[in-house]
Amino acid sequence: MSWLNRVRNALPFVAKRETADNLWHKCKACHTMVFCKEWEDNLNVCPRCNHHDRIGAAERFAQLFDQGSMVSIALPKAPEDPLKFRDSKKYVDRIKAARAATGDVDAMQAAYGTIDGQGAVLAVQDFAFMGGSMGIAVGAAFVTGARAAIQAHCPFVMVTAAGGARMQEGILSLMQMPATTVAIQELKEARLPYIVVLTDPTTGGVT
Repeated sequence: MSWLNRVRNALPFVAKRETADNLWHKCKACHTMVFCKEWEDNLNVCPRCNHHDRIGAAERFAQLFDQGSMVSIALPKAPEDPLKFRDSKKYVDRIKAARAATGDVDAMQAAYGTIDGQGAVLAVQDFAFMGGSMGIAVGAAFVTGARAAIQAHCPFVMVTAAGGARMQEGILSLMQMPATTVAIQELKEARLPYIVVLTDPTTGGVT
């Protein structure tokens, strides 16, 4: 055994200090490093340049609903790969990867809650789930949310974040646009507000 090993082994063991590797957040716009706590307290908006970061459905619900008022709305189960689509990888594999990354079943979630005491139904798209693209599941979630608002006789608030229709579902994806149009007409006939909140990014037919 070398003298270096003997000295090293004789020294008392000091555990490596554990530090959180998520203490800082780097702003995508100005590249400033900001404490995560400061970033979250500022609702995911950079305190230096005012850049609004993208957030998921859970964060959006937490920011908009009164604390403790949210009740998730059960959404209908949609066919996962109606066209047996495959490009560079299988569509079902893309869905599995998106679910693992976000923890959500698909790109839109809906919930009932109160905003400053006023009841409302919120539907939220998550761009992290396959670009928030609109397929059968998203169309069904929209219609379900709108009809839940009609049943509760409250406003329906739609928070968009999407690149458009989901190409892996072809014409079935495009058919969701007339379905959502019908749901909006039902809200209009019920004389209930339909409020759209455009977030980054909202493009394509989803606009």
